[in-house]
Amino acid sequence: MVSLETPVCEFGKPALDFNLLGVDGKQWSLQECMGEKGLLVMFICNHCPYVKAVQQRILRDTLELKALGIHSVAIMSNDTVSYPADSYENMQALATELNFSFPYLFDESQEIAKQYGAVCTPDFFGYNKDFQLQYRGRLDASRKETAPEGTARDLFEAMKLVAETGHGPQQQIPSIGCSIKWKGEA
Repeated sequence: MVSLETPVCEFGKPALDFNLLGVDGKQWSLQECMGEKGLLVMFICNHCPYVKAVQQRILRDTLELKALGIHSVAIMSNDTVSYPADSYENMQALATELNFSFPYLFDESQEIAKQYGAVCTPDFFGYNKDFQLQYRGRLDASRKETAPEGTARDLFEAMKLVAETGHGPQQQIPSIGCSIKWKGEA
């Protein structure tokens, strides 16, 4: 397992459209996912210990952000042949088990992850209502283990600022996680 950090936020970079199959059987586009004040695009998967460590916090934060007009979408781009725990059927099971309040989409071709420049799971891209990138950082100080209660909520506070002002914080701490499992790499 390779751990990687996300690059620095490219403020203003436009969100890229997609048309991906959700665990609900529906095709989802960027426009359909966007909230009134912005969108959080999360590259996650089922098996990654970094994602598992923050699953409950993702659920909490996405619900609270939705109330602020920021919607969320999760995209799974891993090679499911080498990583069957991330299969579409297992994505459906996880979304049901955890009661995801956001679309969970399958990037089977891995093209969307490549276009976005996603490097790890979790990898967070926070956009304002004008589809401009304003956040590319961590959820919080969690790594493979969940950080203690009361830990600063970096992603939530950043996206709350985006909802209020349209701009993210200038200082952002990169996310860290398992590398995206690209096809042809074992």
